Amino acid sequence: MINQKPSLLQVIKAVLGALVGVQSEQQRQQDFSATSPLPYIVVGVIVTLLFVVTLLLVVSWVLS
Repeated sequence: MINQKPSLLQVIKAVLGALVGVQSEQQRQQDFSATSPLPYIVVGVIVTLLFVVTLLLVVSWVLS
């Protein structure tokens, strides 16, 4: 799978696995063999923003 572009689902799984901190060595090597880190960065930023917005909404709901 060297120099093969990952699918969107593979990128999302990799980002979520990294976010939680559970990722296999095989998956990590596959991620680092990707031709461009841009999909991982974009998905990572989106997931982080969704996480922060969700936290803000939950806190706002609890405090109201």
